[in-house]
Amino acid sequence: MASKGWQHPYVNIFKHVKVEDWKRSAKEGDVSTYKDKRLKCSVFRIRGPVPANSFIRVPKGGGQSLGLVGRYFYLLFRPAAGKHFVAQLDVSVEDGQVVRISFSNMFKEFKFTATSLQFPFLCGAAKDSVYENTAKSARRGFVGPAPTSVRWTCLMLDLQYIVSVYLNRCYSQLKSIKLCANMAVKNMFTSNLLLNPGVSFSEAKMMGLASSQGTGPIPRDMSFPVPEGGSWHDLYDHIRFPSEGTKLPFHSIQKGHLQPGANCVSNQRIGEESSGASLSKPVKDRVSLIQQITSPNSLLRNRTRMVTDVPDLGVVSTRLNDDWLFRDGGQHQKEPACSSSQSSPNGPPWDTDYGGVHVHIHAEDGFGKHEEESQEESVCTPVPDDVHLSLSEEPRQKKLLPDPILRLSRIIGFGGATTKCALWSSLGDAVVYPCHAIIVSMKISSNQQRFFIGHTDKVSALAFNGNTTLLASAQTGNHSVVRVWNYHEGNCLAMFRIHAHSLSSLSFSYGGGVLCGVGKDSHNKTMVVVWNTSNVGKGGEVTILAKAHTDVDIITMKVAFFDDTRMVSCGRGNIRLWRVRNGTLRSCPVDLGEYHSLDFTDVTFEEGNSSNQHLEERTLFASSRSGFIFEIDYSRVVIGNVRRLLPAQQQHANHREKLTFNTGRGIAINSISVSSSFCFTGSEDGFLRLWPHDFSTVFLEAEHEGPVSLVSVSPDGLQVLAATSAGSLGFLDVSSRGYNTLMRSHTDTVLGFSVDGIRRHLTTASSDGTVRIWNMDSLHQLYDFVSEDEPSSVAFHPREQLLSCGFSSGIVRVLDVSSAKMLAEHKHHRGDVVGLAFSPDGEFMYSADSQGSLALYNASEDDHNVVRVVCNALARGTERAPDALAVSSDSRCLAFVGPSEHVVTVADSRSLEELLHVDVSILDVHSPSLDSALRVCFPPASTEHLLVATSANKILRVSTKTGRLLREVSKVHKHQCSSLAVSEDSRFLLTAGHNALKVWDYDMQVHISSQMFIGHSQPIRQVSFTPDQLAVVSVGDAIFLWDFLAHPVDSLTDSRSPLRSGSISALRSVQPDVGGVQLSNGMPRLTAPLPSSPPPRLDAIGTLGRVEQALRSPSVGDDTSTSRTASVPGSGSSSDPRPASFLQVTELANPSSVNTSHKDAAEMKGKKPARPDCYRHFAPRFNTSTLDQAAVAPPPGEEGIKLKAVIGYSGNGRGNMVWSADQGLFAYSCGCVVVVEFLHTGSQRHLQGHSEEISCLAVTNDAKIVASAAGGRNGSRSLICIWDIQNATCRDTVSHHRGAVQSLAFSWDDRFFLSAGDFSDPEVALWSTKTFKLLSSVRMSGPIHDTAFSPSRASQLACVGSHGVSFCLMHAHGLDVDLKVEQVKTPVELGDVELTALCYHMDSFLFTATNRGHVGVWDVNTRRCLMTWEADEGEIGVLLCRGNRLLTGSNTRWLRLWEVGALRGIRPQEKNCHVEDSGTTVVLGQEMMLDGAAVSAAFDNSMDMGIVGTTAGTLWCINWCDNSSIRLVSGHKTEVNDAVFSEDEGHFATCSEDGSVRVWSVPSNELVVQFQVLSRACGCVCWSPSSSKERARVAAGYSDGTLRIFRLSSSEMEMKLHPHQVAVTAVQYSAAGDVILSAGKNGLVAVSSAVHGATIRVIKDHKGAPITSMQCVKEQCQNLGLQGNEMWLAASADRRVSVWAADWSKDKCDLLDWLTFPAPAYFGDDGPPPSLAAFWPADPDLVVYTGYGVEKELCFYSLARKQIMKKITLPDWAACFSLSRKSPLIAVGSKERVLKVIEATSGRFQDFLQHSDSLRACHFSPSGTLLFTVAFNEILLWEVQGL
Repeated sequence: MASKGWQHPYVNIFKHVKVEDWKRSAKEGDVSTYKDKRLKCSVFRIRGPVPANSFIRVPKGGGQSLGLVGRYFYLLFRPAAGKHFVAQLDVSVEDGQVVRISFSNMFKEFKFTATSLQFPFLCGAAKDSVYENTAKSARRGFVGPAPTSVRWTCLMLDLQYIVSVYLNRCYSQLKSIKLCANMAVKNMFTSNLLLNPGVSFSEAKMMGLASSQGTGPIPRDMSFPVPEGGSWHDLYDHIRFPSEGTKLPFHSIQKGHLQPGANCVSNQRIGEESSGASLSKPVKDRVSLIQQITSPNSLLRNRTRMVTDVPDLGVVSTRLNDDWLFRDGGQHQKEPACSSSQSSPNGPPWDTDYGGVHVHIHAEDGFGKHEEESQEESVCTPVPDDVHLSLSEEPRQKKLLPDPILRLSRIIGFGGATTKCALWSSLGDAVVYPCHAIIVSMKISSNQQRFFIGHTDKVSALAFNGNTTLLASAQTGNHSVVRVWNYHEGNCLAMFRIHAHSLSSLSFSYGGGVLCGVGKDSHNKTMVVVWNTSNVGKGGEVTILAKAHTDVDIITMKVAFFDDTRMVSCGRGNIRLWRVRNGTLRSCPVDLGEYHSLDFTDVTFEEGNSSNQHLEERTLFASSRSGFIFEIDYSRVVIGNVRRLLPAQQQHANHREKLTFNTGRGIAINSISVSSSFCFTGSEDGFLRLWPHDFSTVFLEAEHEGPVSLVSVSPDGLQVLAATSAGSLGFLDVSSRGYNTLMRSHTDTVLGFSVDGIRRHLTTASSDGTVRIWNMDSLHQLYDFVSEDEPSSVAFHPREQLLSCGFSSGIVRVLDVSSAKMLAEHKHHRGDVVGLAFSPDGEFMYSADSQGSLALYNASEDDHNVVRVVCNALARGTERAPDALAVSSDSRCLAFVGPSEHVVTVADSRSLEELLHVDVSILDVHSPSLDSALRVCFPPASTEHLLVATSANKILRVSTKTGRLLREVSKVHKHQCSSLAVSEDSRFLLTAGHNALKVWDYDMQVHISSQMFIGHSQPIRQVSFTPDQLAVVSVGDAIFLWDFLAHPVDSLTDSRSPLRSGSISALRSVQPDVGGVQLSNGMPRLTAPLPSSPPPRLDAIGTLGRVEQALRSPSVGDDTSTSRTASVPGSGSSSDPRPASFLQVTELANPSSVNTSHKDAAEMKGKKPARPDCYRHFAPRFNTSTLDQAAVAPPPGEEGIKLKAVIGYSGNGRGNMVWSADQGLFAYSCGCVVVVEFLHTGSQRHLQGHSEEISCLAVTNDAKIVASAAGGRNGSRSLICIWDIQNATCRDTVSHHRGAVQSLAFSWDDRFFLSAGDFSDPEVALWSTKTFKLLSSVRMSGPIHDTAFSPSRASQLACVGSHGVSFCLMHAHGLDVDLKVEQVKTPVELGDVELTALCYHMDSFLFTATNRGHVGVWDVNTRRCLMTWEADEGEIGVLLCRGNRLLTGSNTRWLRLWEVGALRGIRPQEKNCHVEDSGTTVVLGQEMMLDGAAVSAAFDNSMDMGIVGTTAGTLWCINWCDNSSIRLVSGHKTEVNDAVFSEDEGHFATCSEDGSVRVWSVPSNELVVQFQVLSRACGCVCWSPSSSKERARVAAGYSDGTLRIFRLSSSEMEMKLHPHQVAVTAVQYSAAGDVILSAGKNGLVAVSSAVHGATIRVIKDHKGAPITSMQCVKEQCQNLGLQGNEMWLAASADRRVSVWAADWSKDKCDLLDWLTFPAPAYFGDDGPPPSLAAFWPADPDLVVYTGYGVEKELCFYSLARKQIMKKITLPDWAACFSLSRKSPLIAVGSKERVLKVIEATSGRFQDFLQHSDSLRACHFSPSGTLLFTVAFNEILLWEVQGL
């Protein structure tokens, strides 16, 4: 049976049958229409001498039925004066029997049979007429013809009550209606709601009454008009049957005498028999029996509480009323129950003695096919004084649960109508601002939002009273509405209209007793209204104190905080002072004199002035668009001072001066705010400026992206709020000079969005021309892409960090979000891109345009090549944007509307071949118009269904196999459905229509199938569930994020896993709401296997290896309230920290509060210099990690592990390698370590003192001292370390440069050394090598690239850079040394070049190189360039001269040796000449190509042999004699992803992002072989279990989903497998080596044969979450209850660990256990820490786990006991960890660069700080004697000694 939900809240019967067409209705006799003067509308008039001969019958035929199930029948009619009328209603009861109910003023008495009921109708009379007096005296109406003063009547019949009481039957439905002469009829309708026609919508809204409670008004199109000031009950009659009066005859229909204010009626006790009529005994007996069964002993009162507070417009739900009960001695008794499923609930009598329930809207629609219904949608509001409803214990009708199912959580947006409204709370801890129709209060510390919902249009003004207890708000529109709120409680205290439009300004008095508003009246004149709000907090009314109309322009108006009756205003050409006196509002203008034409923008008093300050001392500040600031003497109403603010001009390189007072164009000031210490201005140029009160200078300024429209100082004067017209809101902390951005927003309609569920990012496209990416947890904007053409649709790749954007020009662009680069651009579309989608498997991308074209792309390639384009595939037009395409969850089908608007097409997603056509226009044969499709959507859980939203406000569920219509939903919204989505479990349907949002029960298994939610002020463009199904996103005017509160499915058991559903409750019990933060796994997951055993007990204390209290350090506190429960003993003030510390076993603690505030650094007075565009200039590697300051390294000699070898060379450095051929010193840098290597033995010594990446090195001529430099962090200065090579100790450290150090150099006599800063601080510093004190420094005019001392004169040095050549000369004055600098520009013949390198040749020549490959020769004495030649095609970064040989190295990878002996005879020329013109010959002797650009070089004195470092991370030994090169040191250039030992520890393998797999020998650490795969990143690597070199293999996983098997003995690739379609994240050989387990980024685990490479099986239990770690061990599983000879585990990013028992020889693999670890929502921008798990080597029954969770800890889980046995607390989240097989040691690496080695039994640990970046991997060798750690491309090998 079809659902009857469409009949709610009412059915307009005339409209339903289209009575005017007379096709579904019939008329007979004299039936006509006329316009009634009272009702002011057309009505039907039925006349005739015999009533039965003139009638209207609905429906037309006798065999037809209306099928209306509404309990109450409403008839709007007027009997003809002096005439009789008859009305007949045919109703059916539960068994299908038809009963006729008739009423007429012809009937003299009540009559009944088994199939008929006849009621006499007693007509009422007009008020105060003689007929009314007669009727009152007779306590009854007129029997017989209607009196001449008969009035229009609203008659209500309770059909269910009538049938149950008089016939003892159960009412089913209303079949037909016949209205006979003589009467006039407006309309009739049925409803399940008991409505009051005497209450208007505005009165109901003010009193908090709702139709859903039976106290609201009837629909507008059914209401009778009432003139202004009139009373409904004085003009019309309202008749209810049964009557509300207990003494009226129950068997007659007539008017009762309750007061007009009565809002609802209950089912009353049937009265005694009336004297005016007789009743037969059988009827008396039946009525008496029914009375005993149904009537209560004490009737409930029917009066509603008077609500003084105006209700908020809140959550709206579409649901019907439950059954209403009466109470009898504490027992609940139902009214006569009906067996029919269609029975309707009773009316709503209630008991006002109970507390509150929230009241929801009754929507008009539901599921079920019908032809017509009302277009009305009711909107009701929560009642502040709650009314408790009596509910049945077992309601007969189910509803959608929970109720409400959505909760507005967060809004991304600011402004709407204005960006000039934002307020501070009194404590300065929150900011209140409008977002379209919603007011948001945001905590600035946590970004937590709460909302004030009630406005129906955009909010245009806000105002607080002095202590911020009252908040006033106004909305735009022709008739502006003002609301007054209780700010702390969040409820609306009053609502009133102002008969004005464009209300632009509100201001509260300090005490909150006066509110002032400014708007425009109907004549477009400025109107000022002052209200009395002193009683609003006590429930009193708001009255108007004064009102004025004026032609004066008013931009803003404010009430003086020291006097409620005084106001100030400003506008174009005026500043006025106002005062209210004796109910009159008067104003006094300030005499502006010559400034009378200025455009004033803001006016304010000094904040924080005492209210008892004398009036004479008040100063008023006003700002203008021309830059003038006025100080006005308030008491004398005269101008005190006028100052003009002028913009600063760039007159010199780094010096800004202010123009004179009367010159130039002033700063356009939009807003001004004044505190006791400063003045703050916001201007059109985007600057927030801080001034002293005399505006003499700028103390501080912060630049914004757009004009600053508002500034407001906080109550304490320490923070300044700034809003911009570009939609951003933030505040400046004056004391710290830090700027916090609270909110950014689109400035126009949001057209569409897409969600990245893995990274919890949200991207939106807007009409403002931007595509933005937001963090869904912190609400911060991460990226902003601006385009010339308007974006129309966006889509995230399902796995990769890729974003696709479609534009109105037809262009489709694919962007790499992480690098902010465009990967592909396609221009084949001719119209707006209306649809954009990726297939769920990420293989393909689709786009569609408004001209009907459809394109298919290959998304597995970076360039997203076009596979196929189909023209005229889609229906043309833009109305289906942005989601015109739908892809099925299995990536096989693509659906869209086309080729015409009436057809829906399902196509093959890989070829675009058409599979099915569905014509939606022929599905409804009764529809008078052709239906067209608007939206299509595949339910994720079923690919056999397709949902189609149509233009007739229907949703069709169609079979994708046959095209058959499965279900139809009508009247989904009042307007057309603009978007729809289905939850992943297909339990809920989400729809959007206009500005309303609805959630439906997808299967329609409940009678009340939907709930409606409002909040948007503009049409919603798109809605969707988030991938984790925990939220809903809707966009339109702003971005709304709703919490989705639906309960999870009761059974999620995977049929493939032998799991029981009985442990569901246990699983949920381990996921509490910790500290009020909702726990979320943050990953899209359709189903999750459940553990077959109890979940981990996270509060268990250690039972294995229990740590005794005696081992705890006294300095380690026992307070577990914070996430860090362990500290380093003695690390505070002790200078000799103990080498061992302890980590404790602790119980679960409350997580520390998460601060989601995001700080954007505002530019303060000047812009940062740009980095030069040349590779020679050092650029630190991008590094977001920070060193854990609490970590303390162990004392020398007491380390548990010792650094044995550093593998690799930092090719990112510049000049970071030194070699002395005479002394045999060879040193280079890798990360933050200086490696001193002895070439004859291969051993290393490590100099450790830096924490950041080393940029350059320098060595003295005697090779005894090496200097190294590394940049600082967070504005700290660079550190230069001076090392004693012989003792390997740091001799001294110096700091001077604020940026990185670009170059270091020692003088030839080693008395001085030189340091040069990078582009951010281009300063040359001269130091003494004796005292290491700074002697002198000089700042250059541009970036410095290289420096050098003269080889023979210690007092001469030179440097080159963007400015040219700088010749420096030292002058000593006692102990003081000065540097005299002479700068010489580059010869003009070379063009616009930068000098990148230099070196001296003999005493008189200087070689320089350029970024265009030229080498220049300079005369040191004359400072002139003698000649140049082109030595290379690219940039030269290395110059080195020995004797008559010159070495050049460039970014073209060429190393060239030049013979320059002929330069000795060169003579100075008048101008620079080229080498061909000079007559001097420079000969290219030899050249060699290396593997990268040269960054460092050192050669012997003859230039025959030397060492060169390249950007590829290689150090080459160059021998020019035989033109050979030997690789000395090799390392990875890009990030290293893994490093693992072979089983025999004879080799280790590394893999990198550049696609290389390298195998190294141990202990020489030399590169044995390198396997390179181009354009593919290698993410993981593992060794085969065999230790034999002949059988040893290396398996590597790549980003394209392939596995490659390399044989070590032959150095060849043995096999290539392709088991995955996505990147491989983990790979492991089985313990026996016969199979290979690999895991993909999509969570799928593939089991492949190691012999033939075939995929044996695919395990999908972790689908949707990337696998982060995997391990296999050889272990018998019988003791754990399963058969198998080995175990393996996999951990995924959603904090789930699966443990499996396997016997691959028998093809057996069974799930042993499933672990789930809870965690709060993650608020970081870089993704949560990985989930890591491994078997404990000493006992594989234990699984060690760490990952993001409630606490930072290591958990030891017992597979046998099914519980956590032990926990070790960590100070930082673990990024990697490894377990030693030899000893109970655990190595843990963190993003904070700390390697922590922990002794598991005692908790003892040590910290090691040798890495300069976040640790990526760490692995113990099989014997446990060695340890590898990896951070970016730094590979460190440690020797394990034990703690």
